[in-house]
Amino acid sequence: MGDIRLIAPSQTFQTAAEAFKREFFDAGETVIHGSSLLDQMEYSDWLRHVERGQDPATVREGWVPFHTFFAQREEDGRLVGIIDLRHSLDNDYLAQYGGHIGYAVRPSERRKGYAGAMLRQVLAFASGALGMESVRLGCYADNLASRRTIASCGGHRVETKPYLDGRPMELWQIDLPDPGKGRGEGDLC
Repeated sequence: MGDIRLIAPSQTFQTAAEAFKREFFDAGETVIHGSSLLDQMEYSDWLRHVERGQDPATVREGWVPFHTFFAQREEDGRLVGIIDLRHSLDNDYLAQYGGHIGYAVRPSERRKGYAGAMLRQVLAFASGALGMESVRLGCYADNLASRRTIASCGGHRVETKPYLDGRPMELWQIDLPDPGKGRGEGDLC
């Protein structure tokens, strides 16, 4: 695994983002978790959507402010993943099922540690830039990779229940360090 950095989407990444999206669809995956609807929108419309989503005054009605980041591998600039951080759970769906964070790693880049690297970086952003004290994440109970990733970042399971489709899912919580106290080794992941 190469080092990654989280970057804000921009017009510069349109071609790379479309290839990223196409890889999921070619693999038979029609939902790209944590993509803030990239799987349902044309790139230019999606880009406006994520830019507006950061501001409480312009976020779509009924939703909460959020930040969406691409995970870019530093050595070659390849987009390896996407992660979405919702600033609150002031939405029934997010409170019951979705949580603060959703993420996806492109099919050809899975099992290389990118999900954990993405999660660690967005947790630091949530704590530092937004002052969040804890986050919740949801995943299907049979998604062992996500369960391991969340647990490795300090997550503890708080609830197991059926998702909207009836499949068992789990809600996890990760308590974040106080950004004013600094981060000791091992505080996150």
